[in-house]
Amino acid sequence: MFSSIRFAGHGCRLLVFAASFAVNLFSGRAWAAGPSDSRLDRMPTDLETELALSALPANLRAGATVYLLDPAKGFYPACRGTNGFVCFVSRTEWEWGEFRNDLFAPMGFDAEGARTNFIPYLDVAAMRASGKYTARQIKDSVMLRIRKGIYKAPARSGICYMLAPIMRVYTGMPGNENVMTMSMPHYMFYAAHVKDSDIGTDPHSNDGPWLVNPGNTVLGAGNGIWGYIIVPARESVAAKIRQSGQSLVQRLAAYSPYFKLDAAMK
Repeated sequence: MFSSIRFAGHGCRLLVFAASFAVNLFSGRAWAAGPSDSRLDRMPTDLETELALSALPANLRAGATVYLLDPAKGFYPACRGTNGFVCFVSRTEWEWGEFRNDLFAPMGFDAEGARTNFIPYLDVAAMRASGKYTARQIKDSVMLRIRKGIYKAPARSGICYMLAPIMRVYTGMPGNENVMTMSMPHYMFYAAHVKDSDIGTDPHSNDGPWLVNPGNTVLGAGNGIWGYIIVPARESVAAKIRQSGQSLVQRLAAYSPYFKLDAAMK
């Protein structure tokens, strides 16, 4: 069984507002995909905050900025941090050109990722929330901004943490619409314009590391600017994350059937 993730001592100041990887994963415990929908629900604030913070190592949570999603407006900073890290729950992946209501990917970017890789998530969420764009139009808009150099790749190496005890994500590259709920805490290191042949990664490995860049699928090989080297957490670390995440996972399962777990996770 999982035990509670504890966020006591989180130092961020909650702000007052009117209301807010695609990764080819070859391992992890998984469950079936859900339906597509253009509408996004609003998660309970405390639940979304806890899920977002769970993406980060415990020592970074107190100083992180937490973004929550207002489905009518987009992401907003509910908690201003001090250490340069930002965390949030991604609900839309632009490369697939579709709207779903069952994606939940907790992510935590370092300062360089917050400056670069995080920006499209803000823009995509705002465009979707406006109701003025189709999923395909949002995809085309992001592609155009990449080609024009409006969006930038990270200027240095860095990391996006995805250490949450549970996530619901695409399991392949754009064109593969399969979505799964799984537990696979992992680290994503920035690797723009890197190929498997450059670093010797095996895309068919069951254990990682893996190199992924969904942007290459839609922009052409070598043109995606947000590539990642994905390294799974050690099993001992992952086991502790699952153990400490029991309460969160149970609350998520009560909130949405997309987070329902099978016996293997209990």
